[in-house]
Amino acid sequence: MKYIIRLIFLVSFVSYSQVGGESVYNFLNVPTSARQAALGGKVITLLDDVNQPLWNPSAINLEIDNQFAVNYLNFLTDISYASVSYAHMINRNFGTIHAGITYANFGEFIEADQDGVETGTFKAYDMALSVGYAYQLPFSNFSVGVNAKLINSVIQDYSSFGVVADVGLLYENDNRPYVFTLAVRNIGYQITTFDGTQEKVPLEVLFGASYRLENVPVRWYLTVDNLQKWNVAEPNPSNSTTDLDGTLTPEEISFFDNTMRHMVIGAEFFPEGLFNIRLGYNFRRAKELQLTDIRTFAGFSAGFGVQMRRLKLNYAFTQYHPAENTSTFSLQIDLSSRR
Repeated sequence: MKYIIRLIFLVSFVSYSQVGGESVYNFLNVPTSARQAALGGKVITLLDDVNQPLWNPSAINLEIDNQFAVNYLNFLTDISYASVSYAHMINRNFGTIHAGITYANFGEFIEADQDGVETGTFKAYDMALSVGYAYQLPFSNFSVGVNAKLINSVIQDYSSFGVVADVGLLYENDNRPYVFTLAVRNIGYQITTFDGTQEKVPLEVLFGASYRLENVPVRWYLTVDNLQKWNVAEPNPSNSTTDLDGTLTPEEISFFDNTMRHMVIGAEFFPEGLFNIRLGYNFRRAKELQLTDIRTFAGFSAGFGVQMRRLKLNYAFTQYHPAENTSTFSLQIDLSSRR
């Protein structure tokens, strides 16, 4: 039974490529917003999206006041994710508070004893509750934000509880076409463990930037992830070589290759229009999930958004493998009386 539990737990934290699966609560690093997913999965400079503060609290601003969003991700192997986000401005002096819930359902599993005899079924899920706030520094174009997250992870009769925080610093000038931000995500601690073994939380440092072209309706996005760990590359077994003697040589990863695996890029066409088209590319995902002699298009993502008065529907398609793709759906609702 203990073997089964450990196996399912392993699946839960490596289901998304995340620095070799070195930590617990990795569901926090799976994008549930369709807009973010379509732009490569790690964009942190979306200032008009109520889902963005779940990743970067410094993106909390007056523009997302009274915005409500629900998101659903049909992930790999029938794993499903859902999230809810809402922002409310207390007043113009205090600012805006953001709240969110993220839920990951890993489905139902067969339970068996050490002899392989089935004894029933069990379920596994992860959930996080988030509250965030951002403050614009006086007489500047900088905002600083903080999220606090309570996490509960359950696998059969085993459970774990944790607390993490996100901190972000963002620069935005209404007279400039660019935005810069730095976010430190998942700073925290696993308070209660599954089996007495303390595990690390998925700490990550990211830098993000976006640029709005002046005469072309396109906004570019760049994210540099995992700045807390330079060597993120893992050799892909599909790229191993075998000589005439049968000696297997693993893939050699160059300095440039490792550098590019920190990069995620995206482009949003007609960003201020009623209809948007989005493209993204995650370099590390592409390298780690590629197959020899088969074009998988891993790392590629695309999507669109449609604005219908107070409603906005976003969709994203993400390529992981020829046998498995994911779809993300988001519905954003404007609850304010501005429109």
